[in-house]
Amino acid sequence: MGNCNACVRPDVTGDSKTHRTNHRRKKKSKERTPNPYSDESIRSPAPIRVLKDVIPVTHRPGIGDKYILGRELGRGEFGITYLCTDRETKDALACKSISKRKLRTAVDIEDVRREVAIMSSLPDHPNIVKLKATYEDHENVHLVMELCEGGELFDRIVARGHYSERAAANIARTIAEVVKMCHENGVMHRDLKPENFLFANKKENSVLKAIDFGLSVFFKPGEKFSEIVGSPYYMAPEVLRRNYGPEVDVWSAGVILYILLCGVPPFWAETEQGVALAILRCSIDFKREPWPQISDSAKSLVRQMLEPDPKKRLTAQQVLDHPWLQNAKKAPNVPLGDIVRTRLKQFSMMNRFKKKALRVIAEHLLVEEVEVIRDMFTLMDTDNDGKVSYEELRAGLRKVGSQLGEPEIKMLMEVADIDGNGVLDYGEFVAVTIHLQKMENDEHFRRAFMFFDKDGSGYIEIDELREALADDCGETDNDVLHDILREVDTNKDGCISYEEFVTMMKAGTDWRKASRQYSRERFKSLSLNLMKDGSLQLHDGLTGQSYAV
Repeated sequence: MGNCNACVRPDVTGDSKTHRTNHRRKKKSKERTPNPYSDESIRSPAPIRVLKDVIPVTHRPGIGDKYILGRELGRGEFGITYLCTDRETKDALACKSISKRKLRTAVDIEDVRREVAIMSSLPDHPNIVKLKATYEDHENVHLVMELCEGGELFDRIVARGHYSERAAANIARTIAEVVKMCHENGVMHRDLKPENFLFANKKENSVLKAIDFGLSVFFKPGEKFSEIVGSPYYMAPEVLRRNYGPEVDVWSAGVILYILLCGVPPFWAETEQGVALAILRCSIDFKREPWPQISDSAKSLVRQMLEPDPKKRLTAQQVLDHPWLQNAKKAPNVPLGDIVRTRLKQFSMMNRFKKKALRVIAEHLLVEEVEVIRDMFTLMDTDNDGKVSYEELRAGLRKVGSQLGEPEIKMLMEVADIDGNGVLDYGEFVAVTIHLQKMENDEHFRRAFMFFDKDGSGYIEIDELREALADDCGETDNDVLHDILREVDTNKDGCISYEEFVTMMKAGTDWRKASRQYSRERFKSLSLNLMKDGSLQLHDGLTGQSYAV
């Protein structure tokens, strides 16, 4: 799934030992609870099947027969990644164990199946993490993969004293090679971002590998997709317009290249609508430092990768053929300067802060919340046919006091009705309800805030922020720490209040969701909020223009 990668995540290991112990103690009694979100749980206590094969779960060899699971490496909404050792060869690997209890909808289950199918179908490539084996038991699906312990792309850059245009070109070439290989094999990644590229080990010349195919899909030439997925900073304009193909991967790679060269995203704003507008306007800033010192050839490649018309955008092969990459060894090797490294580090650390908060939110989505959803499903399903029609949804929302208007309810029904049969089954209904709860209830933010506010003072103070943002060595860059505090602490009292924390979480980077399902629902939320006269419009307050999405 999209957020629990089979690679070491340095920011995860910074959680306090006490929190981990208490969390495990609280969760222990619920580990064997049947998946309350699945259709199967309504009819039978039997566990759901995720991986499609002919061997029954009870007759398959267990993961423990082949591998020894060790310490936790990373944690996401859907599962935990562990260090994994081959019993025979003693090779160090990673095992992503996806909790079947947390696969809340039929879409979640299908996403896991597709991720396994895609990773199994891709040929061996030095820059793509390899899937070694899969296992399934009653509680989890286990994906055994290569171990990547060299850290995230940006973390390596900011730790390196010398970072140049030439180094950026080498990274860009690797990313283009990955995109080319995926497209040649009929796979669209759909979620290319720096966090999804990690180094195999900590050596200076370590190989960079693409990870996380949880949002990837198979495609055929000319096929178009409409599902809004991915991370907003890296999202192509045609994704917002819900009509896209594999060209979106080249756009995302172009955004990464822009950030590599200057340290900030090309399309940024404090609000979701602002980010969307920036993407649709596609105005690229080459004036800020250090762009005046960067070669014209590099700027040329960025422009052609961020071409708003997908038909005119470069293909992955054309990116590789571009003179800047062809002559990468001749690219300037002059350090891009402290300003770029500082920007990258702040960008990376702010994301670390938000990802931790989002993980806390994900972990506290209680099973008890689903009992309310089940009661609501029964309340709305007035004819007891196991489905909720549009009329039943509209009437049910009125009963529970929802303020959604008719156009919004219609749009909600449209985006939630995944199979397009005009009614919502239980899985689809759960996805909608969770979405509405997270739109209207700030209790999730409150829980996350309390996690950081260790002393219960009602504020996140500088030492608490330092602990939250410490790297895998327990260190934090004080300059960057104070930059983040200044950005979030709007009343300048030296600490972060709950209101300031919520504002940060709801700002533009709030789209970088820990859960790819939640990310998907947030974009559907955006569509709902932008509904106007039956069409989706984005209004630009600067120019007065409206953009059709």
